[in-house]
Amino acid sequence: MAKATRKPVTARGEQTRQNLLAAAELEFGEKGFHTASVSSITRRAGVAQGTFYIYYDSKEEILRELVRFMNRKLRHTLTQATHGITDRIEVERVGLETFLRFAIEDQNLYRVVLESQFIDESIYREYYEQMADVYTARLEQAQREGQIRSGSAYGQAWALMGMASFLGLRYAVWEGTMPPDDVMETALAFIEGGLVPLKDDDVKAE
Repeated sequence: MAKATRKPVTARGEQTRQNLLAAAELEFGEKGFHTASVSSITRRAGVAQGTFYIYYDSKEEILRELVRFMNRKLRHTLTQATHGITDRIEVERVGLETFLRFAIEDQNLYRVVLESQFIDESIYREYYEQMADVYTARLEQAQREGQIRSGSAYGQAWALMGMASFLGLRYAVWEGTMPPDDVMETALAFIEGGLVPLKDDDVKAE
């Protein structure tokens, strides 16, 4: 069993693991994976270098843990932001804005995910495939309710994720800002235009 899957048995041990994750996030985000070292991570975490290996076998292992942490944190953030919204188009609007603000506030984690594709492609794919699976299920539900047009919900999910990802890269990561109003309005118009049911769908729903 990989060490990253073991949960510390004490509160102190869990805190140490969290400190290592936070330190790795900063080191990888600020320096890049290859420049960061186990010793720099443990110095930042305030623990002995040997402590790292109680929890993780390598830099690659803690990177994978960070990518999975980002996945959980982002999905939780989006769920909270859209809770109670019943209109799917509005969910997409709020979701996009929430994602971009998340990317600004958690730039280091965002950079970790982007860099992971060159360190371990499997964890990079896992991140996006898990996101797409959850997204697809919600879009399929919206299709059944007649809120969005019929078609491949899987294709819709990847298209929407792609738009959000590149807007996040262009503005949140490169500039640390939200996109200009006209860019956001255009992106939201694309989303609405691509999801609003076609007339044929309306007829079928009747």
